[in-house]
Amino acid sequence: MLLGLRTVIYKVSNLDAAKAWYTEVLGFGPYFDQPFYVGFNVGGFELGLDPDMSGVERGSSVVAYWGVEDADAEYARILAIEGTKEHSPVNDVGQGIKVATVKDPCGNVFGIIENPHFGTTQ
Repeated sequence: MLLGLRTVIYKVSNLDAAKAWYTEVLGFGPYFDQPFYVGFNVGGFELGLDPDMSGVERGSSVVAYWGVEDADAEYARILAIEGTKEHSPVNDVGQGIKVATVKDPCGNVFGIIENPHFGTTQ
């Protein structure tokens, strides 16, 4: 069952510059800060910065992630829906956070995230 929108991730070509800019714009620093990902908790939603630019074309650099309680189970459920295509399997990105993406029948990337830091009611 979907719990609501949780995360939007921007692909960034310069993680340090992006982190500094978003820190200034938001008025606070990230809660998760690693060389492979920076995450800001913005009112119970996550704004993520991902420096992995592989395969990114202009206009395809944002993925919205929908919160789930069990990423493995939800990924399997969604893959079973007709028209769904695999994009990236469930991946543990650290601190108990798991993410995965699929493509909808139109080719849009649809993300799910299991994030124990946000709970189930946010």
